[in-house]
Amino acid sequence: MAALKLVANRVVFISLFVLSVTSSEGVEPPRGQALLKTDILGVFAHPDDETGMAPTLAHYALGQKKVVANVYCTRGEGGGNMVGTQGGKALGILREAELRDCLGVLGVRYCQFLDMEDFAYTESLDATLHHWGKEETLGRLVRVIRSLRPEVLVTMNPAPTPGQHGHHQSAGLLATEAFSAAADRLRFPDQLSKEGLSVWQPRKLYYGGGGQGRLTTITTTTALSNVRAAWEIAGEALSHHRSQGFGNFAGSPWLRRPQLFRLIKSMVPISENESDLLQSLPARESVLRLVPLASDALEAVELNFLSRPAIDRYRLWTRGQGIEAVASMVGADIPVVVGDSQAITLEIRNNSAAAVSRLVRLSAPEGWTVTPMTIEARVAPGKTVSLSARLEVPAGVATNAGIRASMEWHGQPASPAVVAVLHPVPHLSVARLSSAPLLDGSLGGFETAESHAILPTNLVEGRVLDLADSSADFRLGHHGETLYVNVEVRDDRVVSNIEPNDIKGHWRSDSVEICIDPDGGAEHTLGCYKLGVFPFDRKGVVRGARDADANPGPIESSAPKTRVISRKTQTGYRIQVAIPFAEARLKWPLRAGFNLIIYDGDKADASAGENINKSRIAWAPRPGVQGRPEDWGRIDLR
Repeated sequence: MAALKLVANRVVFISLFVLSVTSSEGVEPPRGQALLKTDILGVFAHPDDETGMAPTLAHYALGQKKVVANVYCTRGEGGGNMVGTQGGKALGILREAELRDCLGVLGVRYCQFLDMEDFAYTESLDATLHHWGKEETLGRLVRVIRSLRPEVLVTMNPAPTPGQHGHHQSAGLLATEAFSAAADRLRFPDQLSKEGLSVWQPRKLYYGGGGQGRLTTITTTTALSNVRAAWEIAGEALSHHRSQGFGNFAGSPWLRRPQLFRLIKSMVPISENESDLLQSLPARESVLRLVPLASDALEAVELNFLSRPAIDRYRLWTRGQGIEAVASMVGADIPVVVGDSQAITLEIRNNSAAAVSRLVRLSAPEGWTVTPMTIEARVAPGKTVSLSARLEVPAGVATNAGIRASMEWHGQPASPAVVAVLHPVPHLSVARLSSAPLLDGSLGGFETAESHAILPTNLVEGRVLDLADSSADFRLGHHGETLYVNVEVRDDRVVSNIEPNDIKGHWRSDSVEICIDPDGGAEHTLGCYKLGVFPFDRKGVVRGARDADANPGPIESSAPKTRVISRKTQTGYRIQVAIPFAEARLKWPLRAGFNLIIYDGDKADASAGENINKSRIAWAPRPGVQGRPEDWGRIDLR
């Protein structure tokens, strides 16, 4: 009897415990897998990447009481810091804290990290995934998806457009592949057999930012349950990213704009002009079928220019993912060296079941020459053939132009013409100096080197008022296995807001960046020499640090034999640098990639470490050019 009484007491205790965790309505709260069930999962590269979607996240999390979660590839430890001197992993700790404060305001319930390294600014997806390990990173993301079981994935566009961070491209690519991989029992099977997870098929995948195709528009100005609109809440939330300079985002009017999302994949029926990312959801597993989206049907015979490697790989990837229509927004883009000759390559792909013969006709821009202008090709079924021509780029050309190619069959057009953008990059010869320059702020030793201008019209980013606001002249020379650089910067308000113990992130202040690519046209900067020079720190001393290259860090450790001097002038400042060939991996004679970027701030009352970047101009200008050596100019050492 005593034993029976003890059991009864235990039953009573257990019953009381169950009652204590049920809601006032008698419904037990979700637990285990049900606790993690998510409606929308955002996939991003760094903390603050949710900026472009923040009003939408608030719209669903707070306005519709949906479960929203975000996953980040990195903790942003490779970024800048406007509120302190933390860098590397220490900065990652700060940025995670800022992010969690931000997401708390937005109503985002779960925040996960894939723990990949934010190693540098690069525009190369290929370099990013090589550094991270693509399969390992994809597996970690699949684990998050199988755990949270989101209905919808929203992510960043992986297209390699100029200025698009390679980490951002990688987040979009990984999310796209994880959409299918999470539902595949053959992918990452240990998660199923050893971790107790089950496969999960998200229902929809969207890229943020719109574009062509099926778009969903989310209005950000409608008042939510707390009276405030989604855009107002987003501004308050994003202001927590203070280390990234977002402290004044509250009330930003651009957050009022409707937010566009392009539907990439869907497992449920879709309608025209949807205004809800969750439309047609939830849906049972038994009814899920991949819905064919409207896309350009494949031509029987396709003609394309080969472009930058990143663009060519992107086209192949979209084809493999069955989303080739998204690649239509990214055209062929070919850097060409001014005053030089180079090969142009085209491909003909035969998608038909019969061999085809085509005459390809090329048309160069006025003043340019392409040889030959016509090429005959025969292509077997299902095969691709490459065609090559030689392009002569006129001296002095500075603006983009287009080269056109079309196919004919029996004298009639056989398909629409294709056009590639020709992007001219400047070119110069570096003279051998008779003696080593003095490096004393004078032109001693540089007199025989030709002067080259960087004008306000050479704009990379921002706005320049006139020559006095920001412009430069530079001279290059080499002597005794050393490259010498003299840069005369015109800047009517030189600012020195960088502390001596904070020598990194040269883009935050007035500075000069010297970019050298020993391979002459590399896809990424990880084998390059990129030196950011502060003309003066807060104690008036010239300082330099390598950034996002083969050996980043202050030059005292990363380039100990590089010498840098700086002098104030009546119109700004002059920087002179001696770079040993060995530290930049240069050999003589050779052709190398080269660029000079001038950063201007103009905020006289800038606080220590504050990012005051107002404008960037460059010898070879283009958005994001600091991370894309293909678009740097070329130098010949003679």
